[in-house]
Amino acid sequence: MKWCSKCVLPDSRPNIVIQDDGICNACHAHSTKTDIDWVSREASLRKLINTTKNLQKGYDCLIPVSGGKDSTWQVIKCLEYGLKPLAVTWKTPVRTEIGQQNLDNLVALGIDHIDYQINPKIEAEFMLKTYEKLGSTGIPMHLALFNIPLTLAVRFQIPLVIWGENSAFEYGTQNEALTGFKLDREWLKNYGVTHGTTAQDWVDSDLSEKELTPYFGPDPDTLEASGVRAIFLGYYLPWDPEETKNVAMAHGFKSNQDGARTGYYDYADIDDDFISLHHWLKWYKFGFTRTFDNLSLEIRNGRLDRTSALKIIADQGDETPWDDIEKFCNFANITKDKFLEMAETFRNQSIWTQKNGKWVIKDFLLEDWNWS
Repeated sequence: MKWCSKCVLPDSRPNIVIQDDGICNACHAHSTKTDIDWVSREASLRKLINTTKNLQKGYDCLIPVSGGKDSTWQVIKCLEYGLKPLAVTWKTPVRTEIGQQNLDNLVALGIDHIDYQINPKIEAEFMLKTYEKLGSTGIPMHLALFNIPLTLAVRFQIPLVIWGENSAFEYGTQNEALTGFKLDREWLKNYGVTHGTTAQDWVDSDLSEKELTPYFGPDPDTLEASGVRAIFLGYYLPWDPEETKNVAMAHGFKSNQDGARTGYYDYADIDDDFISLHHWLKWYKFGFTRTFDNLSLEIRNGRLDRTSALKIIADQGDETPWDDIEKFCNFANITKDKFLEMAETFRNQSIWTQKNGKWVIKDFLLEDWNWS
């Protein structure tokens, strides 16, 4: 493994490339933010919004929301621009108390809202199937997150779907064409966190097409003919997790009083008990965790130096979300031993090796890591 000399990400992370100067492409992309003409981009956003408002009699835009700090920020910005939004949430089967409170607060800002809940029996079966086959419990979640809003936008004839940051730009990509303002099928294929699959790929004798209906997006031709555009607000306005958090908290959003649930931030990934599994599996597959991603953002934004980030990683130690694993096992009706046995089948042995009876990562970032 090679590690970025500026942040703390390895080249095993999908779409990360360590360049000749020892710095990753995500850090290089972030350094270009100071060169962006944000005044011009914001003017382009206003032009797009004005065009949309003048043509539309119903909802001006659809905002996919969880109730988190980013979606709260999206709603606040859209209201500030005078848009009439419809907010849509894929309802996780294990929404947390703080997640519900923050979602209620978001709706109370003054928007119409749909809380879309999928049959939990289908969801459990689908999650278990994707975990067993591809080592990801998050594929159904991401298929729902991205496709439900597009489906509803077409049905309600809403011309604009407004997302937050473009993760292809923020976390690195080898395809610069995906770092722009729009979310399209090529972006979803590479950054939709579905292993390149669609709902159709999961139709079988156990899960029918009808049962998987929520996970299908609109037909590509129908979507094209509808004129619906999906954009990233973070293309037009500077996106920084600390800034979006501050704006959200000024409007009633609350962080997690018990500290971070995953990674470094106490205000991210706090609405869903299963998102921790998605992030934890990166450890087996790629040799890093959500903490590494969060700390790398802090380094790029100048709030943390690399030495301090390494100390935080060392102090954090093992991040296995045992409580959430137990909740998932109960939800999917499997044993914890079976869950861990399945996880082992996805351990990336090009970076992991056995040493003195323990799994260790070759060339790990920290030499004195406790591998027990």
